[in-house]
Amino acid sequence: MDKLLLIDDEADVQYSFRRIFDAPDLQLFTASSGEEGIQLIRSAKPDLVISDIRMAGINGLETLRRIRQLDPKLPVILMTAYGTTQTAIEAMKLGAYDYLLKPFDVPRLKELVSQALKTARESRQAIVLQPMLEAEDYELGVIGRSEAMQAIFKLIGQVAATDATALITGESGTGKELVARAIYQYGRRAERPFLAVNCAALAENLLESELFGHEKGAFTGAATQRIGKFEQCNGGTIFLDEVGDMAPATQTKILRVLQSGTFERVGGNQTVKVDVRIIAATNRPLEESVARKEFREDLFYRLNVVRIQMPALRQRPGDIRLLVDYFLRKLAGRDGKPKSIGPGTLEALESYSWPGNVRELENALRRALVVAKGPVLLPSDLPPEIATGSPESPSTPAERGSPSTPAPGAVSVPGTGDLATLAASLFRFARADSKLKVLPAVERVLIMEALKETRGNQVQAAKLLGITRATLRKRVEKFGIRQELAVN
Repeated sequence: MDKLLLIDDEADVQYSFRRIFDAPDLQLFTASSGEEGIQLIRSAKPDLVISDIRMAGINGLETLRRIRQLDPKLPVILMTAYGTTQTAIEAMKLGAYDYLLKPFDVPRLKELVSQALKTARESRQAIVLQPMLEAEDYELGVIGRSEAMQAIFKLIGQVAATDATALITGESGTGKELVARAIYQYGRRAERPFLAVNCAALAENLLESELFGHEKGAFTGAATQRIGKFEQCNGGTIFLDEVGDMAPATQTKILRVLQSGTFERVGGNQTVKVDVRIIAATNRPLEESVARKEFREDLFYRLNVVRIQMPALRQRPGDIRLLVDYFLRKLAGRDGKPKSIGPGTLEALESYSWPGNVRELENALRRALVVAKGPVLLPSDLPPEIATGSPESPSTPAERGSPSTPAPGAVSVPGTGDLATLAASLFRFARADSKLKVLPAVERVLIMEALKETRGNQVQAAKLLGITRATLRKRVEKFGIRQELAVN
């Protein structure tokens, strides 16, 4: 049985709550002050608290602060007849589950209470991820125990032991720069500078100046001589990200550096000699760029001495739990946010196809930590496309697996033959009863069953049916479905 605590000093509000929440599976407790409410939380252990803000004694915001100290997982909904922007912001900042204005809409209140109680149940089932990696692995940031990642780690060790040029390829967000930094950190030049340059982020003339520097007066705005990244990085390692986006003139200069270690600054005639290790990365298929004459073939072979192909996250789903553990610890240490995660949340993360790879996973968890209404991350805290699932990201058939093998997280649905058999049965009933209209009858039953399945939660029922909540409300009214079933 769920327990609901109302903290409000108005007798009319307490009476209304007793009428609204008179249900056999819900026990209502009431308190007339924040102090009394705190005592009831200690003794009754409610699953949800709804508190007024303006009360005698300590106000609702202070009550919320004290509740957070007692039980960080307990959902608290604040309500007031004197709503202001500042009050709403402060309430959410302190960790309120939600904020309601009086007089409240009863269906909205019921729905919110249902959602909050569901959140409380899921919070009690939270998974506290245990450290699965050594401290140095967390510092490195290249995470994985899959065979694909173990092969990457071996290559990092082999490449780091030499000064060979490396080319790191793979989709955006797979961690190419992290691998480049790992090669540097474990390499011979670890005590020398490491500089990263995104070749796609700068225009051609700016990129050339960034890499090689320029002389005074080389172009408009060049008021002084400027030393480029290659000179700044002499003796160290330079990481050229998105090298496939380089213009032909810059490619020629890079080729010369690789061949002889020399170049001239923009607008200069003096030859500069440097000793720099180059690690390059791209998410483009450079072989195709070479075939289209967009990338120099000789530069490609100079860069492609050691090739490191980063696997997409969908190709190593077993590493997702490790990555979730890593990012939660990394982000929680910075923001003081929750470290536990609901089982449904972990399932959603492990089922998603991650077109944006590891970077998308990190951003999804960062977003979840911001919007989470308690110390446990729930599916509703995730971006909608991840919480509900989305079409598989563009990939080759080989990456997705054969048609006979379901992708990870795929759901088995009835085939066309099964649905046709069901339709034939319905039409037999329709022929026997001239008054039966198949489509409206089926639609009404589906809506009623969806509401039963979700215990009257219209948001979840609409999601189950594949329609919007507004459409569901119209159908509920159209078919005269019992209001208490629709809004409980």
